[in-house]
Amino acid sequence: MAADIAEQPEGYARLLEGEHAAAIADVAAKVAERRPRHVVFVGRGTSDHAALYGAYLTEIRLGIPVGLASPSTVTLYGARPDLSDALVVGVSQSGGSPDLTEVLKVARETGALTLAVTNNPDSVLATTAELSLDVAAGHERAVAATKTYTAELLALLLLIEGIRGGDGTPPPEERAALAELPALAEQALADRSAEDLAQRYRFASRMVTTGRGYAYPTARETALKLMETSYLPALAFSGADLLHGPLAMTDPDVPVLAVVGSGPGGRAMSDVVRRLGERRADVVTVGPSDVPGASGRLAVPAVDERYAPLLDILPMQRLALALALARGEDPDAPRGLKKITATL
Repeated sequence: MAADIAEQPEGYARLLEGEHAAAIADVAAKVAERRPRHVVFVGRGTSDHAALYGAYLTEIRLGIPVGLASPSTVTLYGARPDLSDALVVGVSQSGGSPDLTEVLKVARETGALTLAVTNNPDSVLATTAELSLDVAAGHERAVAATKTYTAELLALLLLIEGIRGGDGTPPPEERAALAELPALAEQALADRSAEDLAQRYRFASRMVTTGRGYAYPTARETALKLMETSYLPALAFSGADLLHGPLAMTDPDVPVLAVVGSGPGGRAMSDVVRRLGERRADVVTVGPSDVPGASGRLAVPAVDERYAPLLDILPMQRLALALALARGEDPDAPRGLKKITATL
């Protein structure tokens, strides 16, 4: 897992250059030409969190309504929704999930433009879809996904910005900002605060993660990583939902990891952190600056809020790794988990 985490800056550079960038631009241009009226994402687990990031990007950057599919409506109940004029995007590291494949198959049969985003370009998901993107993360050693998750994020970012540009490529100023991501990722991974935090939380019985907007997928993915590697019950909430009831369960014995960036989502989180502080909750923020009411921070470089998920998750992955080791667990091979989960 440590090696997979360390390879992410290199993975960013690989997707931003050469044949992989050209392939994403080609797919983005084809999607832009078809002008879908709405977009449906489908994924499971970690890939579902990447799909959620794609949903935020699509509605904010393209102004197109987005839905997240429920695969069981197709696989268990036999539904065949009319998806004509839609772009249906299946996101899966392995491309081997039968339920996602069935959703894309039905979507294509009912008139949708289908796209697979996967780390396996020869997978059944990729061959079922009309279009496919290879996230080019390379072999992932650990069962818990790390570098494939961020590769999915970056591929979706490049895809959606390419669709917005019309010709498949982001505008020059966007490309310049994207080119900085590998170096910024190296910077984020150089900080060792996550290891210290792991010692602080090694005896925690549960945790809460939270964020708003682009940061919400990061909160959800962090909670999943903590549960997968440390078997630590972790609940993820949007900052808004946390204030609607679950805030009552927070107290000094329940650590809260809050993703607080520099954009609208981050600003909206300031009140959440303040309210948590009123309950004397142990709050650690993840972001570029200190937040009043927090007791600590995992620092990441300041970037445009839509790029932040590519950096914010990095110290969270390191925390999950360090916490598992501190608790005497094996984060490379969590019990009960397999790389490909076949669900119907």
